[in-house]
Amino acid sequence: MSGADPSSQLLGDASDAEAAERVFDSAAELFGVLATPLRLRILNAICTREKSVGDIMQAIESTQPNVSQHLKVLYQAGIVAKRRVGNQMYYRVQSEKAVQLCRTVCTQIAIELDDPDSVSQSERLARRI
Repeated sequence: MSGADPSSQLLGDASDAEAAERVFDSAAELFGVLATPLRLRILNAICTREKSVGDIMQAIESTQPNVSQHLKVLYQAGIVAKRRVGNQMYYRVQSEKAVQLCRTVCTQIAIELDDPDSVSQSERLARRI
């Protein structure tokens, strides 16, 4: 990799370092939002259809304050959308690409956990235990 800009390895033909930094900062922010298991469970609960906060609480077996706090983070990040009907709040996926990313990673990890020999140690996403 003699003299190659490390960012070009992830970004292809990124024209300048400043643009690459903006990309990396945005990606880190997205991964930070998605780095909480409860948020992944929430996304899993609403990935096929809109649900009320109560339905989400029941699906992921968590409390209303906890679910609401995590939904707020997902909403502020633009990953979920919400609408009010009377005194009920309903949430749905706003960013299908974010859900696709989660689904891809979680599916790969599930495969590795189910059949550890299916993927070489150097290619695993799951924690190396």
